[in-house]
Amino acid sequence: MRAALTGDTALVVASAPSYAHGVVDPVAEIAGEAAARGVLCHVDACIGGWYLGHLRRAPEGADLAPFDLSVPGVTSLSVDLHKYGYTPKGASLLLFRDAELRRHGWFAHADWPGYPVVNATLQGTKSAGPLAAAWAVTERIGTEGYTDLAVRVHHARTALADGVARIPGLRVLGTPAASLLAVAAAPGGPDPFVVADEMRTAGWYLQPQPAAAGSPANVHLTVTAAVAAPETVEQLLKDLAEAVVRAHAHGPVTVDPAIAEAAAALDPDRVGPAEVALALDLAGIGDGALPDRMAPVLAVLQALPPRLAARLLPEVIGRLYPGVAAA
Repeated sequence: MRAALTGDTALVVASAPSYAHGVVDPVAEIAGEAAARGVLCHVDACIGGWYLGHLRRAPEGADLAPFDLSVPGVTSLSVDLHKYGYTPKGASLLLFRDAELRRHGWFAHADWPGYPVVNATLQGTKSAGPLAAAWAVTERIGTEGYTDLAVRVHHARTALADGVARIPGLRVLGTPAASLLAVAAAPGGPDPFVVADEMRTAGWYLQPQPAAAGSPANVHLTVTAAVAAPETVEQLLKDLAEAVVRAHAHGPVTVDPAIAEAAAALDPDRVGPAEVALALDLAGIGDGALPDRMAPVLAVLQALPPRLAARLLPEVIGRLYPGVAAA
């Protein structure tokens, strides 16, 4: 990061935690380096801020390093309430170190014939319902209640990580400090996408994450209080171990190298309807419906260059929800 900072750098962002692996960045070091260069430092704690902040109040979180505005050099912090605040979607927090910084977070406009506009976002009209709901939920649960929920989630995440390590063929990526786990195949292990399909047949949804930036394909678990009961964790690990056996028997999903090579030569900015239709057909969603098993679709998307995959994703949604032609 130090080498990446230049005179043009406007902002440095640290994660607490990163979504993909549940790993918390070394916020103090990052913020200190940013401050030394006169650069703002934002901490993205959207998924973990509420959880980690309350866990730090308990003995179980005593070893967690500070990541918030108490850290010198951190100038702003974002936290979503609908995640570990367990509130309805639509209310999040963006906190600033001081009022001068917060001033730049407002949208203000007076150069038009109408009334002077000042909003916290570009959205001028929005419901106060999510704000009221968030206030009601957070007041009802309270600091002690959230601390208890965070401890329960912590124990569940620890038990899941330990249990995954005991399942032959699986491994946890990184050293997660938060409530998120990324589970990949150990050497000789099963195809994670097939494991995800097998878990879905058992009633679980584990989020598949394709390989990217050196991170191998994996399945992602977001551990919340809803699944933190010991018996739930035990059942999940039992079903996961059985899914691994079935995934081994099924074998990995493969993509024809010739197809991958041909796709790599496509220019995402010039892909036309015929190429889009062919790619979606190869992925198994040409008929406008998702297949029962998503591993082949994910394998194709993973084999495509990232820009091409991103180009095709809106087309997938278009196939699933084609709309109704005007009469």
